[in-house]
Amino acid sequence: MLDGDTVVFVEVRYRQHLAWGGALESVDARKRMKLVRTAHYFLQKEPRWARHPCRFDVIAINADKGVSSQLNWIRNAFDA
Repeated sequence: MLDGDTVVFVEVRYRQHLAWGGALESVDARKRMKLVRTAHYFLQKEPRWARHPCRFDVIAINADKGVSSQLNWIRNAFDA
């Protein structure tokens, strides 16, 4: 996605049950490294975007036992 001239890589995570942790907690170090590698690959394949600033956002959605879903959008959630 673009936010002005910034290329934003967005990871969306949903958890229906919180018993095994929430959506935000599921973006662990292994997942972050996978996202960074994917972003590098994209920027190599699409060099027109490589000179733009980039950031990683996480959208975490949690729902549990009939409670309405809560969306948490974390801009610049981690650095590469």
